Amino acid sequence: MNKRLFVLLILLMSLSLIGIIFVQGYWINNTVENNEEQFSFNAKQVLISVSNRIQYREFEEMFFPFQEILDSIDEPDNKTIRQLLNISIDNSNRSFGYTDGILNEDSKLFSSFINFNIDTVRLKNILNRNADNSIENNVNKQNSTSNLERIRALTDLQRMDYEVVIGEIASFIPIHRRVKKEELEYLLKNELEERDIEVDFEYAIYSNALATKVRSDDFSLDYPTTYAIPLFVDNEGASEYQLYVNFTGKKQYVLSTIKGMAILSIIFTLIIVVAYSSALSQLMQQRQISQIKTDFINNMTHELKTPIATINLALDAVKNPKISGDPEKVQRYMHMIREENKRMHAQVENVLRISQLEKNELNITKEKQELHDIIEDAVTHVSLIVEDRKGYINVHLGALKTTVLANDSHMTNVIVNVLDNAVKYSEKEPKIDIYTENVKNSIVLKIRDQGIGMSKVAQKKIFEKFFREHTGDLHNVKGHGLGLTYVRRIVDDHHGQIWVESERGKGSTFIIKLPLIS
Repeated sequence: MNKRLFVLLILLMSLSLIGIIFVQGYWINNTVENNEEQFSFNAKQVLISVSNRIQYREFEEMFFPFQEILDSIDEPDNKTIRQLLNISIDNSNRSFGYTDGILNEDSKLFSSFINFNIDTVRLKNILNRNADNSIENNVNKQNSTSNLERIRALTDLQRMDYEVVIGEIASFIPIHRRVKKEELEYLLKNELEERDIEVDFEYAIYSNALATKVRSDDFSLDYPTTYAIPLFVDNEGASEYQLYVNFTGKKQYVLSTIKGMAILSIIFTLIIVVAYSSALSQLMQQRQISQIKTDFINNMTHELKTPIATINLALDAVKNPKISGDPEKVQRYMHMIREENKRMHAQVENVLRISQLEKNELNITKEKQELHDIIEDAVTHVSLIVEDRKGYINVHLGALKTTVLANDSHMTNVIVNVLDNAVKYSEKEPKIDIYTENVKNSIVLKIRDQGIGMSKVAQKKIFEKFFREHTGDLHNVKGHGLGLTYVRRIVDDHHGQIWVESERGKGSTFIIKLPLIS
């Protein structure tokens, strides 16, 4: 795939994913805001309903005894009227006490009895209407309508007159006697349940910005979650009292309304992110593998072309009459052909070994071996190459216990591969030191060079199949990236460990740790 097209594809996929996440976030945020608005609307409706129910309950309770006074046939004295209109509430049944009596139609006389500043016009309207109906009510009292039916029979104008007069009378009663905490809490819960709202709340009634006795224990004014409604509104729309309700569980309730959809949305978004990340990772790996395979083919071609070219040259030389007549030169060229053939065979064997290791088909027979002997044997395989480049291999065999369970051939190949890498990645003459030491029940082999070293990234990938860290020209370091993969697999098969410590420009140290046997 073209690099520019590959980058464009990744960019478009990333932008699409970011767009999906942004849209999901916007949708969730928008839903939360809409639900908050809906909650605020419902909360206000709850407070309006509670306020109306409290005001209607007070009107209903005071209307009955007030009407009894107007319907009475005996003249009450000042004390009786005052006892009635003081609205002394019985805690046991919340009923109003009253006595029968007759009231003078003159509203001024009525007001003088109770010393209330009552709207005399509205009171006179009530008294006049009651006087018109008094004869009929007294003649057939048994068939009179109930107080509740009387309330329902009132016209809007008549009801307003009663509400104003009763409201002005009730205003002289302390708020904690007009509204009980239990009643207020019950009404709030009832209204919330009717709207399927499960939320914690605290409440309080304020009078002229001061808290009254009617309040819950943990109430506090928190304006984002507190709603207010006036209580006992008069005919001019004014009110001395404000009911405040703080919905302490508002945030949790709003979030709970979208919890299911939000969780599903997040899960699906995460699935998309994981799928995208996995696809992107696979795409990157495939691209990397493609590049690695290309490098592998190029390097293997180079590795095989060199011995083939050498063999062809040697064969051409042998055909030459001048050479064919010289047995010594013929022998020399034949030896060269044999060595190059071995070299090609070794390259092919390396690839086959890795394939067999991948399939777990490589049968490795292990026997008791002295690791120092294996090290010395491996050194002889590369000593000529090192000497040819004016370098050295110093061996420091410090381990006292060296017996391991190993395959002589494969373990020799392991050490040769590491030494070969040390030679390849040394820009100048190779300088290699080999150390051994005992650590508990193991023997540790360290092969240290003073080559070009490697990056931290390369150290993590050095044992991966086909991995080769580029050093400029693709072919300046020969190989196919399989040697250290083979090394790692053989060490693992021997129940050992291998790792590398390296720094750019300061060389590398390969460390092999193998278990000892007695």
